[in-house]
Amino acid sequence: MTDAVAAAVAELRASHPDATVTADEDNDGGAYVVVDPVPLSEIYVQDSTWIGFRITFQYPYADVYPHFVRADLRRRDGRALGDGISGGHKFVGRPAVQLSRRSNHLNPALDTATLKLAKVLQWLTTHP
Repeated sequence: MTDAVAAAVAELRASHPDATVTADEDNDGGAYVVVDPVPLSEIYVQDSTWIGFRITFQYPYADVYPHFVRADLRRRDGRALGDGISGGHKFVGRPAVQLSRRSNHLNPALDTATLKLAKVLQWLTTHP
């Protein structure tokens, strides 16, 4: 994995001390990353989930997108998961729900993998 990807993984580990952060090289200089567990909000039946994503070799010049979470994610109110969330996917062999939150104006100096994960988790835990 490239130095930039390795640094991003180290930053993720530092910012999520209560989770296990695994990073498996993708043979192209990037990594498949899983952070487990991350807390969910009262919106969901589940209290926590794993979240996974790929950091490509182009990082930090490429967006960290999409993100994936547990396949059994369900809303407590019984409603559909909503826009930007779709089921029927796999992430590194795990059944998964995909979270589609692309960064339209990526700033490689500011938009780190850690910041992107924080934004995705904020959106997921407040998604109407």
